[in-house]
Amino acid sequence: MRSPPFFIGKYPITQEQWQAVMGNNPSSFKGAKRPVETVSWQDAIEFCGKLSQKTGKNYRLPSEAEWEYACRAGTTTPFHFGETITPDLVNYNGNHPYASAPKGIYRQETTPVGSFPPNAFGLYDMHGNVWECCQDVGHDNYNGAPTDGSSWETGRSDNRVQRGGSWNSRAVLCRSAIRNWYALGSWYRGFGFRVALASGFSAF
Repeated sequence: MRSPPFFIGKYPITQEQWQAVMGNNPSSFKGAKRPVETVSWQDAIEFCGKLSQKTGKNYRLPSEAEWEYACRAGTTTPFHFGETITPDLVNYNGNHPYASAPKGIYRQETTPVGSFPPNAFGLYDMHGNVWECCQDVGHDNYNGAPTDGSSWETGRSDNRVQRGGSWNSRAVLCRSAIRNWYALGSWYRGFGFRVALASGFSAF
């Protein structure tokens, strides 16, 4: 079944965007253009609700299927960059490279969004920088998952999926296919998100 078209954020939500909507900044690594972090899935949902009220558009978190489609940008390799990554391409823990790639710098903090090259869809920071919340409930595998690109809402509703890895992740955790999930209220300096909008794929 073909998935409906959708818009997705060009970058993770930044601290200045969060501040404009929520009136505060919970982030540990301060910087207007850095991604907002130290937020939970519940915080991200609240942001989407308030942004929707302000704009009159229905902003939401992407489904896990939408996120991976956007991340891969037509590729089938472990990363949209190819078979591996380096800290010149992605903000991750360079002490733990992927496969036979050499070690590299470990910045130990977030970087401003758009600091590294985008994928073929023009999306930035799909690998590393901050884990990105998805709408879906976490599952051990894809048995029974929706086939239309929508979020998987059945199962243990007290946990939700995150994708992409973060600034302190090993390279393997930044792969396009890697999935993780945490309790609804969990927050950490590596947790962030980007938003999605139904109707017509584009980066905004």
